[in-house]
Amino acid sequence: MKILDSIVEWIAEQIVNLLDLLNASILGALGCDTSVFLRYFPAAETLYEVFVAIAIGFILLNLVWQLLRNFGLVMGSEAEHPLKLLLRSAFFIFLVFYSDDIVSLVLKIGGTPYNRILSQDLPPIDFVRLDAVLLVVIGVMANGSVTLIALILLIMLSVNYIKMLFEAGERYILLCVIVFTSPIAFAMGASQSTGNIFKSWCRMLGGQIFLLIMNVWCLRLFTNMIGTFLVNPLSL
Repeated sequence: MKILDSIVEWIAEQIVNLLDLLNASILGALGCDTSVFLRYFPAAETLYEVFVAIAIGFILLNLVWQLLRNFGLVMGSEAEHPLKLLLRSAFFIFLVFYSDDIVSLVLKIGGTPYNRILSQDLPPIDFVRLDAVLLVVIGVMANGSVTLIALILLIMLSVNYIKMLFEAGERYILLCVIVFTSPIAFAMGASQSTGNIFKSWCRMLGGQIFLLIMNVWCLRLFTNMIGTFLVNPLSL
């Protein structure tokens, strides 16, 4: 029985060490900025200029096409008014040129509540202490080999916490992809027929920022619960 207890305790120790590593690395990398993304994917910044060129080319091509339709050189559905088309194309070319600054401003606004949530002074989480507390609590409530029961509970807790961490990391990567492809999205707004794509992109950008804030909010609630439990196990 002592051998089994030793094996179970060793497995539990490795699990809590893994959780400590993931907690420090993933939570430290998250945020409403692209600095960590560029650290691992530096080519994204270079390819961003390619997207800018493609976006401007699309706007100019759409402008020529719509003007040809206005002069009756191309048969098709009703074309946009030339003056409105010129103003709209010039406006979205301006947005494409400054899309980096515009998106950075949006990320800064979204990062304010994110950083406030992340920087709140809450009881720190320590998974090693959590394992010890589980052993104590279960030892009061049960007889026999409680170490295995504590290990099962710790595994269940760890799996769900890891899912939350990786979901937040996936959300961050998706947000960065949306940011670095923003010139193409701005170019879609230059045409009346593709304007809905630009509107959908705006909703997606806002939605991803909101969900990232909700992810860190849920993680902070979880760590607050665990931290409170570690400080006073009988409080829960």
